This record gives sequence, structure tokens and C-alpha cells, in this order.
Amino acid sequence: MIEKVLHRGNLLLAYRQVLTNQGSAGVDGMSVYELAAHLQVNQHAIATAIRSSQYLPQPILGVAIPKSNGQKRLLGIPTVTDRLLQQAVNQTIAPLFELEFKPHSYGLRPNRNAQQAVLQAQKNINEGYQHIVDIDLKSFFDEVEHCLLLQLIYRKVKCPLTLRLIRKWLRAPILIQGKLTKRRRGVPQGSPLSPLLSNIMLHELDKELERQGLRYVRYANDFSAYTKSESEARLVGNSLFLFLKNKLSLPINREKSGIRRPVDLQILGYHLPER
Repeated sequence: MIEKVLHRGNLLLAYRQVLTNQGSAGVDGMSVYELAAHLQVNQHAIATAIRSSQYLPQPILGVAIPKSNGQKRLLGIPTVTDRLLQQAVNQTIAPLFELEFKPHSYGLRPNRNAQQAVLQAQKNINEGYQHIVDIDLKSFFDEVEHCLLLQLIYRKVKCPLTLRLIRKWLRAPILIQGKLTKRRRGVPQGSPLSPLLSNIMLHELDKELERQGLRYVRYANDFSAYTKSESEARLVGNSLFLFLKNKLSLPINREKSGIRRPVDLQILGYHLPER
């Protein structure tokens, strides 16, 4: 698999995507416009280091950006070289997981969007599922367990070199206001791999929701389950809380989670009227 990652055509496609995405420089200060010249000189050495397990990602640059609620969200910005390599890995492994991802998972996937998620939520409500379990995952991107995530990736990705590369990216330290901090949890938002990795983790939640026969909508780490009675909603809410805690080691934000009626529900910024 690592040869597919490092194939010239795959790397060229990844380079074009990184260039299209733009984005800020990482800790080395290199911009996307300097990447081509850097690769022309160093591409062979980078590929050799990856094949021999000697490649070491540079630290991630941590940047706090404001949220709509007045709080801040931490973005992790890899160097453009690491963004290129992550994009190349993403292009190689994403199709393996897309084959199994569920229809009601709408976020950060090809040909899926927030509008589809909102329409499905409205459909559930219109068909009488108006007691809604609305769960907010507490700092999801900061809480993901690396060991569990790597085990889930291993189900599809058997290549030791590719797995080792992903593990190194997960463990790369983050530089925040000049201070370098080790990381043992979390998937930094801002990397080309983070959307896929978050969906790999929460695909386990999708499978549990389907195992329980529930109607649900998930967009990345935002999800809600739809039931026909308050008592059923409470049972579902308790079971999902335990599943997230015991199986995925993901805490929920109790203040922002609860049983909603359509008039109280906001999904991806939209209010859904009850019919």
C-alpha cells in the first residue's frame, strides 16, 4: 500500500489538492507556493525515509480561532510537506472505508453535505419521530483515543509502513504560543486526514445506532437520534451515553445534550419546525 501512497500520480494529485486548499504555513514557515521547489529537491529523500520507517513528521502548529459562541477552537496546522503526505494517504485509504460508511453519515464525505442531513432530519420529524436524542460530544477532536482509532484503521489498512506513518502524525507534538506539547489523544482539526479519521471512529457509533434500529442523522461529530416517545428517547439516550463512554471512550457535554422536541432542535444551524 505504501507504494500506492508514494506513486508519482497519487502524489501529484495530492499536491494539486494541497495547492487548491491553500492554508497557512506550518512550523517551518513554508507556504504552499514553495512546496513544488522543496519536493523537486527532497522528494526522493522523503520517500526513502518513509520506506525505511525513518520519516519523522514535524510538530503541528496550534492556532486558536474564535467560535460563534465566543469560545475558541484549536486548529492544528501540519507543515505543507506533511499535508501533502497526509492527502496522499487519504486518497489511498479513504475508498476502503467509504465502502462501509453508512447512508445517514453526511459530514466530510464525497457527494454528501449539510443540506442532505437537514432534509433527513426533517423527514424523520415529519414521519412522527418527534422525540429527539440530541447529544453533543465534548471536545471530540481532542478526546479521540489513538490506540482505539489505530485498531479501527488496522481493519482495512494492513500495511505496517502506512499505519506507522499515521501513528506518527497522530503523536506529533503541537506548538502553541512557542511551547511544544506532547499529544496522546485527539485528532487535530486542520489536517487532510482528520475528517476521514473522525468518520472512521464515529462509524462505530453509526453501527450501534443501526443495530438498535434507530433513525438518526450524523454530520461529522454532530448527531441526533429520532424516536416516537419521550420514554423511548430516554432509554436511547442512556444507552448511547454508555456506548460512547465504554466503547469509544468519548465523553458527552451534558449541558448541551438532552431530549428535544422539534421546536427546540437546532441541527447544523437550522431550526426544524414541527408538523
